[in-house]
Amino acid sequence: MPFLPVSKQDMTERGIEQLDFIVFTGDAYVDHPTFGIAIISRMIEAAGFTVGVIAQPVSDEDYKKLGRPKYCFMVSGGNIDSMVSNYTVALKKRYDDAYSPGGKGGKRPDRALTVYCRKLKQLFPDVEISVGGLEASLRRFAHYDYWSDSVMPSVLVDTGADLLMYGMGEVTLSQMLNNFKAGMKLSEMHDLRGTCYLTKPENTPIGAVQCDSYEIVSTNKKAYAKACRKQYDEQDEVYGRTIVQRHGNMMLVQNPPQRSVTQSEFDYAYELPYMRAYHPMYDKVGGVPAIQEVEFSITHNRGCYGFCNFCSIALHQGRRIQTRSEESVYNEAVMLSEKPNFKGYIHDVGGPTANFRQPSCAKQEQHGMCKGKKCLAPTPCKNLIADHSDYLKLLRRLRSIKKVKKIFIRSGIRYDYILADKNSEFLDELVEHHVSGQLKVAPEHASNKVLDYMGKPHVEVYEEFQKRFYASTKKCGKEQYLVPYLMSSHPGCTLNEAVELAVFLKKHNIRPEQVQDYYPTPGTISTAMFYTGLDPYTMEPVFVPRTAEDKAMQRALLQYFKPENKRLVEKALIMAKRRDLIGFGKECLITPTEQNSGAKHTSAERRNNGRKTPPKSKTQKTQKRNKQGRHS
Repeated sequence: MPFLPVSKQDMTERGIEQLDFIVFTGDAYVDHPTFGIAIISRMIEAAGFTVGVIAQPVSDEDYKKLGRPKYCFMVSGGNIDSMVSNYTVALKKRYDDAYSPGGKGGKRPDRALTVYCRKLKQLFPDVEISVGGLEASLRRFAHYDYWSDSVMPSVLVDTGADLLMYGMGEVTLSQMLNNFKAGMKLSEMHDLRGTCYLTKPENTPIGAVQCDSYEIVSTNKKAYAKACRKQYDEQDEVYGRTIVQRHGNMMLVQNPPQRSVTQSEFDYAYELPYMRAYHPMYDKVGGVPAIQEVEFSITHNRGCYGFCNFCSIALHQGRRIQTRSEESVYNEAVMLSEKPNFKGYIHDVGGPTANFRQPSCAKQEQHGMCKGKKCLAPTPCKNLIADHSDYLKLLRRLRSIKKVKKIFIRSGIRYDYILADKNSEFLDELVEHHVSGQLKVAPEHASNKVLDYMGKPHVEVYEEFQKRFYASTKKCGKEQYLVPYLMSSHPGCTLNEAVELAVFLKKHNIRPEQVQDYYPTPGTISTAMFYTGLDPYTMEPVFVPRTAEDKAMQRALLQYFKPENKRLVEKALIMAKRRDLIGFGKECLITPTEQNSGAKHTSAERRNNGRKTPPKSKTQKTQKRNKQGRHS
């Protein structure tokens, strides 16, 4: 099956005079199911419609090159929010972009979704627009925008789009396509679950949950925090209700979340005839780097009931686990093994959390996910069903494929879920068969206070997993290591908690090569904490590291061992009243600099961890004899 049309020539060769749909994306055109726009466009094609793709348009000619669609434009900012893609957490412009041709940044505009839609409205004012993807999904309500340091209205207001699909859109898209076949327009599809739209206030649905207006939440932080909680509390397909939020003279309406895909629907979406490659028009610039990590990786699940506060998955993919069938995953693995450039390695069999392959409990099918609670943090729910048997069965079958040498698991692994499973088989097989020397896990922090704000398990859980991991590694005779992901400057983390993390790292001899400052991305609970200084679920004040110096000190503490960080670490320790960690003892993080050494230490004291009357070493005695000899 060829790539979808990207030019008039492609349309002519297929005998297409006018396309039914034209999709726009902020990414390069990669026809692979890890790219949302690829799934959407292939589903449109499979439903009997024609569809073309315009990737990263710049000029008016780019926007117009496929003409006007019969039904509507469908626009996505890409796999990542365009502002996250374009800027570092320090608000510096990025010069690389794995989702762009040649890996070079600058191919997508800031706020790509808004830029694309406004231009389409200018060029084709009478053509309707549907928006979707991560940028649309996470910005569907009034939201704090880190890059402008302000609360922005729903992206529907800024884009002028007619309908917004939030979450994973396969079911919603299928229903939408059926409506188009029935002669409906987007503006007539206001009953679709999983969508948002703007309407006049007098048309507001009865019985909806109302958040304070954009005008209120943009100036009142308590109102913003309360709105955030309401939005999360209704994100369940069983009991979630319609939510409304006024924006000026219009009402934003979010219909209840769409139902999850069935296993057969999930299989169908991933078995469509993808090229599983970037379009050849990018060959001359070296292709699109993002394909390298996913070309030989397999998605077997989606959704995550881990529900970390800083993560966008709960608001986008949802907390409910959805899985592909074993047969579908196996067939994909066989297909990958037959590709000419396959070297015998499947890089991942995972998803948001690789080792989730069943519901967290038996109650959610009828009652939904528990409102305001987490399945795993701070401790596992008593109703949690921790069982890796189905995932193990899948992995064992994949390992049996003739041309497969090794299968790695590189997606997130929930180690607390592993510990909750009374059967240790999964950990043993993970260590023996699926780790490439290093296993990346995400404890994120060592302060339980901060971990509670993150919605993560306590540090003692990580320490227990670390113990078991290395015991299992030793048992199978391998030398493998844990590589922990760590985050600095998350809301709730003062210098004291940052120091606590540094002490933990020293104790466990962990020297992270890379650390990540907390990045306030749109729509998350942690971002609400960052903006408001309040916990949306308790309304209690939360300390937020805001200044560049605060963030720099916290980041430096995570890499206290680097010489270039010494002065910042020393300043942080003094401010935290932890001078006991500056010195020459085994527990100290750094030695003092000359200007802040306090009482002067002799060289002998430094060599002897601060003891004032050290015994003379053989080296000292030799130096004394040599000194006497020079003066005789």
